[in-house]
Order: sequence, then C-alpha cells, then structure tokens
Amino acid sequence: MKHHTAITWNELITPDIEGAKAFYSKLFGWELRDEDMGERTYTIAKSNNTEVAGMMGTPPEAEGMPARWGAYVSVANVDASAASAEKLGGTVIVEPRDIPGVGRICVIADPQGAIISMISYSE
Repeated sequence: MKHHTAITWNELITPDIEGAKAFYSKLFGWELRDEDMGERTYTIAKSNNTEVAGMMGTPPEAEGMPARWGAYVSVANVDASAASAEKLGGTVIVEPRDIPGVGRICVIADPQGAIISMISYSE
C-alpha cells in the first residue's frame, strides 16, 4: 500500500471528532483506537483488522475549515514533490513537515484548487 504514487491513507479533519467517531463506527463498523500524538489525539479506524483511515479534530492552524476527508499519495520524496507541484502551477498549502514515527507530509493544491496530501513513509 505504500508504493510510489498510490493513494495510501484517508484522513478526516473535523471540528466534531466525537460526533464523527460515533457516526463512522456505527455506519461502517470501524473499530477505533485513539493515539496520543502529544498536542492532539489521533484516531485510527480499522476494518477487518486493517487500518483504513485516521481522524482528528481540526488543528488550530485550520480553525474555521469545514469538516473534510482528504487522501494521501505516497511519494519517494515529499520535498522534491512539493517543489515539483509548485513548478507545475500548484500551491503548497502545508509545507513539508515530519510526523514522528510516520514519515514526512505536505498538503498541496493543484492549479484548479483541488487539495491532496503527499507522504513519504519513514518505514
């Protein structure tokens, strides 16, 4: 699942994380597990013992943003891919940053404004 250019993760950012957890666990039968990430809690959703998605409350830098699901595409090098996106007319919305124990991520918008995230896994 972590091969180059594959969509490898889906993530919900929402101002009502408890409501979202109740909704999706009942709708899909997902088993949820909260992980302490220091500044926030991150919820992992599992289906048939496979991690399928993550959920978190809206971070302070995105306050006011409506709830949304987003996809992550695995890339070999997040920094190089972010630079490439800009050269192609895209915009880097969240600069490349490390997520301890996971990898390096960034969020971009294509020239039409569609948003997607990129990740280089540390494993």
